[in-house]
Amino acid sequence: MYDVFATDRLIDHWLIEDIGACDLTVQVMIEPDEVGAFYMNAREPMIVAGVEVAARVFQRYDPTLKVKLRVRDGDRVEKGAVLVEVEGAARSVLTAERTALNIAQRLSGIANETARYVAAIEGTKARLIDTRKTTPGLRMMEKHAVSCGGGLNHRLGLDNGVMVKDNHIAVCGSIAAAVARARKKLPVLTKLEIECDNLGQVHEAVAADVDVIMLDNMPIKDMVEAVAIIGGRAKVEASGGIRIDTIRAIAETGVDYISTSKITQAAVAVDIGLDEA
Repeated sequence: MYDVFATDRLIDHWLIEDIGACDLTVQVMIEPDEVGAFYMNAREPMIVAGVEVAARVFQRYDPTLKVKLRVRDGDRVEKGAVLVEVEGAARSVLTAERTALNIAQRLSGIANETARYVAAIEGTKARLIDTRKTTPGLRMMEKHAVSCGGGLNHRLGLDNGVMVKDNHIAVCGSIAAAVARARKKLPVLTKLEIECDNLGQVHEAVAADVDVIMLDNMPIKDMVEAVAIIGGRAKVEASGGIRIDTIRAIAETGVDYISTSKITQAAVAVDIGLDEA
């Protein structure tokens, strides 16, 4: 799931940010030989994401700590569920506590928000996908959280596919010209997606034989017509201004995918705590 080396580099940065020179509180209050056992608990129902990284935070800070995962990312748990057990030097557990909780709370929040959107389109053919509007440095983890919540990942980065947007089209002069340029150098297994703002552009995109057509900020009635125009000759993605109260109507237009930044940008962190066993 996670690249351990990349994850460790992130964890080191997080710990340096939070600890500074030392955890002054534990240094003046907790003796070096004091030990303790602690549980990371769910304080509300949730879909879990990030607990494996949270466990890694404790072990990265102090490899002598005994850390046991009681759940896995993607599990749905009730309030009171034990997510992680940590045992060992009390100083170490208390110093790493906040960093571990922060990442699990953030990622589980994304998983929960994703699940809300997925549930809202249940029974339609549409699948929920994420965007590149993620927290800098946390993209892979946040996209993993989306998958824990039942969503799909769009491009992981700019090198994962060719998406021709309005500014690309403006530079090239037309959709046809933009697609022709892209086709000359497009890797053979790479998909080509084009963004369309209106039905005229949809006709142009279909004629250009692209793989995916994105309907950007289109009214519902235009989306219905666009799906009919495309007629299965390309996958259809709806994007732009998607909200929990509008996504169902969009899904019912017949699009294949719905992308939204709300599941990463507007997700609320869940309540997870660390308590003594």
